[in-house]
Amino acid sequence: MRLCKIALLAAAAFHLLLVVFNNVVDYPSNYRFVQHVLGMDTLFSGEAQTWRALRPPAVAGTSSWPLHAAYVGIIVWEGIACSLIALGAVRLWSLRNAPAKDFNAAKTLGTVGLTASLLLWFFAFISIGAEWFLMWQSKSWNGLDAASRLFACQGIILLFLNQRDEDS
Repeated sequence: MRLCKIALLAAAAFHLLLVVFNNVVDYPSNYRFVQHVLGMDTLFSGEAQTWRALRPPAVAGTSSWPLHAAYVGIIVWEGIACSLIALGAVRLWSLRNAPAKDFNAAKTLGTVGLTASLLLWFFAFISIGAEWFLMWQSKSWNGLDAASRLFACQGIILLFLNQRDEDS
């Protein structure tokens, strides 16, 4: 069971590493996602709720720094969660043959990393993106399914990881 927990934790770290990599390497494409979600420009309900949209003024020389800050914040958050999860997996690997008490105590980094990731997907994407900015209404720029899938997968890993290990 310990190896299963370590493998799932490492897989979660690898997945987040790919997410961070894609967000950095293809910054313009993924930035457009943030721009459209926060701009609320593809809603089927029209303009009724768009008073909450974040749209930089369409004036020459103005900056879209709030959108870039939001996107960079997401990438940094993903990177921190990825690092904590990866360090947690390495820590557990180093204690895979240790007494249960030590192995259980070493789950903290992985638990914190997964919790940070869950907060990102639930708070930033499901709550803020999907509900506040009504991302769920967009046919083109809707990340709700992906965020829900990541939240579910990582939540299951967190539950499995935190089952107590016993000495055999």
